Amino acid sequence: MKLVFATNNLNKLKEVQALIPSHIQLLSLTEIGCTEDIPETSPTIEGNAIQKAEYIKKHYGYDCFADDTGLEVDTLDGEPGVYSARYAGEAKDADANMNKLLDNLKGKENRKAQFKTVIALIINGNLETFTGICKGMITREKKGDQGFGYDPIFLPEGFKETFAELSLKEKNNISHRARAVKKLVKFLNS
Repeated sequence: MKLVFATNNLNKLKEVQALIPSHIQLLSLTEIGCTEDIPETSPTIEGNAIQKAEYIKKHYGYDCFADDTGLEVDTLDGEPGVYSARYAGEAKDADANMNKLLDNLKGKENRKAQFKTVIALIINGNLETFTGICKGMITREKKGDQGFGYDPIFLPEGFKETFAELSLKEKNNISHRARAVKKLVKFLNS
């Protein structure tokens, strides 16, 4: 089975490839010749995932899946949420995003947060969605050099290490994306 994973994020691609069984061949956007930026204009995480998957199906004809992920912080009414990648501006600068979030949390005791991933799959003309959530909290400083995005400031529930201090294997056992991908794989195998 061949499926396009509609992402240009090589870190995401690596994470997901580690979770997908070998009988499913993942194709990247580069491999299908998609070089344009796929629109992400929905006000919701679910909407963006669906929009990206529909774009690939419409313009390239492949069965595919796309994901969108947001970091939702309780005390900031769910910010940065759908704007997680561009929280500090269009440059999608992870350090700037983390710095802005840490600044916005200064003096706040409630640091509860969750990562939410929604995967939209289009296969055989049907649309399915799969959601994965990982609860945790935002640390007061960056720790670790693994992972990407907000990983150095996200402490998953039940752990003493941030996502950026965990190995890819450890992170893939508990992460929001891993939980959504496991639901996707279960569906594909059924």
